[in-house]
Amino acid sequence: MIRLITLNNPRVAQSFIDYMATRQIEVQMMPEGSGQFALWLRDAQFQIEVESELNQFLQNPQQSKYQAASWDVAETRKNVLHYPMPSMLAMIKAKAGPFTLVIMLTCIVVFILQQVGFGQQIFSALHFPAIEGQQWQIWRWLSHAVLHFSVMHIAFNVLWWWQLGGDIEKKLGAFKLAQIFVISSALSGAGQYWIEGANFGGLSGVVYALVGYLWVFGTRAPHQGLSIPKPIVGFMLVWLVLGFVQPFMAIANSAHLAGLLSGVVLAYIDSAKYKKS
Repeated sequence: MIRLITLNNPRVAQSFIDYMATRQIEVQMMPEGSGQFALWLRDAQFQIEVESELNQFLQNPQQSKYQAASWDVAETRKNVLHYPMPSMLAMIKAKAGPFTLVIMLTCIVVFILQQVGFGQQIFSALHFPAIEGQQWQIWRWLSHAVLHFSVMHIAFNVLWWWQLGGDIEKKLGAFKLAQIFVISSALSGAGQYWIEGANFGGLSGVVYALVGYLWVFGTRAPHQGLSIPKPIVGFMLVWLVLGFVQPFMAIANSAHLAGLLSGVVLAYIDSAKYKKS
């Protein structure tokens, strides 16, 4: 199943579902909480056609052909708002591309290995370069990002990576997301090591890079369809500031700041290219 869009009006969404039903294409609706409803396409072969029709529908959902379709299928419709829940895997894949999923899976596998007795070995093999010669072990500049030290730590980072990284990969491709991951991992790790040493890990520096990238790119190249809600930007910036001023929690503040700045710079470069094109 393919996730098409989220709407906050189920009656409007049902009109589109009914219209596609008259064309023998099944679209399903399911609630997502907070008054939001997602539309899912069951058969991927119709994706291009359905997305084209959806764009037209959103421009004028009150058009007579949609209302007529609802009348036509009203008697045969089994249940207006009750549809089978897509599988968890389908929901995850609908939001994220292959690279997003690979990093998520890697973080989870590494975390599990850390919890079953291999914590020290894993950290020793993957931490940021700390002693002479390790700077040439290229994987260390990236692998520190997949180390996590608590359930809350990995849950926070992986969910934000899935949400923000998935958006970037879906719109700009896996190569662009991989580029952001590589650059922000290296720079956020270097920033944290320079200030506090190599005793750190986690995807949060990369997550802050994604926040900075979406914030700037969405502002400078909105026609590309990428954006991030301002409340999320505000929350992440407040959390960044709190990390520097509170004395109680061990937070990789320098990694967060370096990641954010790297994402901002990459977004300025990329958005300039899109403006020219």
